[in-house]
Amino acid sequence: MKYPELFGLIFCFLGTACGQSGKTEIESSTEKISKNYIRAIPGTDEPLELDLVKRGEVLIAYADCYDCHRTENRSKGPAFQDIAKRYPIQEVYMEHLARKIIHGSTGAWGYPVMDPHPNISVEDAKTMASYILSLKGSNADF
Repeated sequence: MKYPELFGLIFCFLGTACGQSGKTEIESSTEKISKNYIRAIPGTDEPLELDLVKRGEVLIAYADCYDCHRTENRSKGPAFQDIAKRYPIQEVYMEHLARKIIHGSTGAWGYPVMDPHPNISVEDAKTMASYILSLKGSNADF
């Protein structure tokens, strides 16, 4: 059982023991955890080139990304759509994500460690990041 679920059960038990439903506390606790998980960075989105996004999708398909990530749901690592919700579609964030892809990362999404991928070029990593950011708020198939 994960910690958020455990805390929810404790809140529910305490609320029931005191004659309260406890439901409001659980829902607001889960909502806070969800919001803190993404921690969106404010900013405006820039347009992406469709060809770049499609190339990024292919590069991700041939890399080992899906060993730890999924498009819509969190797995070992964050869902690509959650990553897209955190970062504005801007060149600086594509470069930031490219560095994380190449050098690895830890702590940005909790405890999982992202292994480095030193054999991926900066240009390919930025292309992969453009695909990830294109998933912001969508279930899009390009």
